[in-house]
Amino acid sequence: MSPEKILPGINSPQDLKKLSLNELQQLAAEIRARIIETVSRTGGHLASNLGVVELTLALHYVFDSPRDKIIWDVGHQCYTHKLITGRQKDFSRLRQFQGILGYPSREESEHDVYNTGHASTALSAALGLAVARDRNNENYNVVAVVGDGSLTGGVAYEALNQIGHLRERLIIVLNYNEMSISPNVGALSRYLSFLVSGQPYLRIKEQAKSVLRSIPKIGWPLIKLARAAEGIILKTFFPGLFFEQLGIRYLGPIHGHNLYSLIEAFESVRNHQGPILVHCVTRKGKGYRPAQMNPEKFHSAPPFDITTGQPKHRDERPTYSQVFGETIAELGRQDKKIIAVTAAMTDGTGLNRFAAENPDRFFDVGIAEQHAVNFAAGLAISGLKPVVAIYSTFLQRAYDQIFHEVCLMDLPVVFALDRAGIVGEDGPTHQGTNDIAYLRHLPNIILMAPRDENELRHMLYSAFQYGHPVAIRFPKGYGYGVPLDKEFRFIPPGQAELLKSGTDLLIAYGHMVSIAIEVASRLEEEGISLAVVNARFARPLDETLLTQLARKARAIFTLEEGVLDGGFGSAVREMLDRHEIFHPLFKRFGIPPEIYPAGQPEEIRRLLGLDAGSLTSSIKEFYRKYNLL
Repeated sequence: MSPEKILPGINSPQDLKKLSLNELQQLAAEIRARIIETVSRTGGHLASNLGVVELTLALHYVFDSPRDKIIWDVGHQCYTHKLITGRQKDFSRLRQFQGILGYPSREESEHDVYNTGHASTALSAALGLAVARDRNNENYNVVAVVGDGSLTGGVAYEALNQIGHLRERLIIVLNYNEMSISPNVGALSRYLSFLVSGQPYLRIKEQAKSVLRSIPKIGWPLIKLARAAEGIILKTFFPGLFFEQLGIRYLGPIHGHNLYSLIEAFESVRNHQGPILVHCVTRKGKGYRPAQMNPEKFHSAPPFDITTGQPKHRDERPTYSQVFGETIAELGRQDKKIIAVTAAMTDGTGLNRFAAENPDRFFDVGIAEQHAVNFAAGLAISGLKPVVAIYSTFLQRAYDQIFHEVCLMDLPVVFALDRAGIVGEDGPTHQGTNDIAYLRHLPNIILMAPRDENELRHMLYSAFQYGHPVAIRFPKGYGYGVPLDKEFRFIPPGQAELLKSGTDLLIAYGHMVSIAIEVASRLEEEGISLAVVNARFARPLDETLLTQLARKARAIFTLEEGVLDGGFGSAVREMLDRHEIFHPLFKRFGIPPEIYPAGQPEEIRRLLGLDAGSLTSSIKEFYRKYNLL
């Protein structure tokens, strides 16, 4: 007879405190099963969440959330946290439209202290909370859970520097698993590996503690003596211990899947005065073999078959990321000056082929977008041809570097903005909707967006020939399955493409071109004639073609999958104003500058009125309103 399920009775962290250690271990197994079952249906961040089940339970067992504040850096390891803080009923709608987010959300729960979706931010926020607590004469713990991957980000070091200076009471839980999205790189990652000295060290340590606990009377004193000896050994063999030298007390490494050791460690630091770091060693994908064996594949997994670990839905079309990766590899064979740079997302951006073929020309700099851009500027100024592949939402972090280090000096760096536009399931922190607006006004830059995956190939080929900064945005997910030209074709900067003739004018940018064609076709049947232009460029615009068509049009519409304020449509309006083309009626379709929900991109487009049916209705209504029919 199987034991009674524990998870259904857990409605808040307080319920954990009533459980025995054996019951907590059973709960950990139930939570793993629930996460695997749910993510197999909805997709989501599997490996990272399976790796922190015991760690999360121990934190909530020892600390008192929401009075004690727990901040999850990045946040894609918060599923256990959500399950035990009152969101079990909603968990089946994880990352779904009108469901719960896959990241912490203050709007969802009082236990979500801080919205986190981009890495390396928790330490700064936690220090701010700790300082505010003491200034307000309050008394609670602040705990920042930070992965070793997040410590490749520069802002984490800025925070550590101030934490060591201020010496506020603050607990840092370092979750060491050797992974961010891709395997971690850099000197600090090697240093942490050296501290841990591998899993055998942890096994020996736990086995020794288990034996000592079984010895009556003298077992616990020996454990305490051993712990003191371990501290002496650490200080002897690691006299320059990084965190200690910063003024942050160091404890560990702790076995991150041993509840007894975790609870013991957290209880020992709960009342520590000053900053202390608890170094926990976990394994991504723990408890599910496919995720353990391939944590990169299961970092952000699509729906999958639990038995095999294989995706449920196979699509023969290539993704934009795959086409980008294959194209860069092909161009790299032709031109040995091409260098590829990414920020902890080798597989995600499709650069694994280039990396395998050209290990000396590929650089993963870790979660360090600002450094990636500066590094690329140094490469470009020396005559090399860097391409920086970073998701649109993450490139925001390097805004000043793009402006100051690349655009002001007019350096030929190519930025590949993966996941541009509506991303969907990852929610507001990952939507790539701002890049047109935050790049368009920078000096010397050329902005491009392909209508399909074949045009992406030609844009990449052309970008390396422009001799200026170039940003190419393309969406997440599959292309259209169009044939890919074997020969590359040069696209002159700013050259748009007239796809359909008509009386009035619909100008579309990037991914929205196919929707524009469908809308124009539907409206043609209703007596509304629209010329359709594939703009290709948001800067420079094809002023010759667009002004020629605009002067004949009664109405002009622009269509983009980006924020309207400062976006593509604004660029067209400004261009028409410069040419004193004031008379046509003008309407922009795009995304308002608001927070967007999680869900499938198609659902969000319908919500925003950017699907073909909604756009057709909106344009018809526009014609009726202004008596153009």
